[in-house]
Amino acid sequence: MLLVVSKLIAQEQVITPNKAVSLALENNYGIKLVNNQLEVAKNNADILNSRYLPTITGNAGATHNIDNTEAQFSNGNLTVLNGAKSSRFNASVNLNYVLFDGLGRSYNYKQLKERYQLTELQARETIENTIFQLFTVYYSVAQLIENNSAIKQTLAISKDRLLRAKYQFDYGQSTKLNVLNAEVDINNDSINLINAKQQLINFKRDLNVVFGNVITNDFDVDTTINFDVLYNKETLFESAKNRNISLLQIDKNISISSYDIKSGKSAYLPTLGLTGSYGWNKNNNNAASFLAVSTNTGISGGLNLSWNLFDGGSTITRVKNAKINLENQQLQKELVLINLERDFNNAWDDYQNKLNIYKIQEDNIITSQNNFDRTQEKFKIGQVNSIEFRQAQLNLLNAELSRNQAKYQAKLSELQLLQLSGELLNISF
Repeated sequence: MLLVVSKLIAQEQVITPNKAVSLALENNYGIKLVNNQLEVAKNNADILNSRYLPTITGNAGATHNIDNTEAQFSNGNLTVLNGAKSSRFNASVNLNYVLFDGLGRSYNYKQLKERYQLTELQARETIENTIFQLFTVYYSVAQLIENNSAIKQTLAISKDRLLRAKYQFDYGQSTKLNVLNAEVDINNDSINLINAKQQLINFKRDLNVVFGNVITNDFDVDTTINFDVLYNKETLFESAKNRNISLLQIDKNISISSYDIKSGKSAYLPTLGLTGSYGWNKNNNNAASFLAVSTNTGISGGLNLSWNLFDGGSTITRVKNAKINLENQQLQKELVLINLERDFNNAWDDYQNKLNIYKIQEDNIITSQNNFDRTQEKFKIGQVNSIEFRQAQLNLLNAELSRNQAKYQAKLSELQLLQLSGELLNISF
């Protein structure tokens, strides 16, 4: 099965956003580690770790004696034994069960359940951060793919210009200087393309690391970006107050701290326990004993009550500290709410600004393209020199690179806004 999956991945050429998320969730090592931590928390929250179940122990033993014995009986008879052998054997099964411990284990068990849910939230936070990291690299790859395409187009134009300059020089319509200028520009464009290609290769490797290094051949990513969703600021902020991962974790810590107080107070109450035992004993006595062999079996049971009336004040101190910790958690929640409102407003404004910048850059592309087309027409008929043509060419390239950057920065700002709102894992990529 693994071979089939690897083969399918190896044949894939374009990684879509949905496929990228799927690969990360399945293979990212950070997510695998946090899933194992979640499994540990699940085991800890199980009934087997709750102290609700009894403990059963088995004991067995054997003793062998070789004694020198001198025994005088009441009738005056005297018995002397040298090297007299005797042995004792025993076995038992013992049960201990706490019937009541001041409700301490009940609160501890509920606390374990809360800690498991807290670990679930921590796992979700790791997944959210991984997904955001994934798209930070994913969109860098997409941007570099489009940048490479723009630089290739610029290089193709420069090559065409060099060919035209050579023809003009051969026919005496231009000077050698125009040829040399064209060659310099080609060299610069070639260097830019080499650097852009290497940067793209590096970022693809980074993206593959996020995927768990499961892609074995070259790949591209989908460069299509949509901004069709119209978000409502108030609705998103309400979602942030209900679903933000930091707030959910602090709420869970408050619940855990409240159980800490209750668990500490349980030490003020007595503990009632049940004990039971089934045992077997056999004695092989020496000749000086009244009984040669004795064997007995039996069942015993009982209740025991324990009440720690005063433990030196450690319980009082523990409860006081638990109350202070709960107060700290509540203060922490207020601080998180304040920071969340600030971060949300910053993220909203940043998203709106970047979206507007992207729209302006889109318009700038049209202007730069029209400017280049007209300059190119004039250059062909000799109304514009090579320096002016090169400037128009670079203006178009810079406009394309700026547009690409603005597009993906706007998308990352959108994802950051959704992460703060707790909606990052609820959207379709």
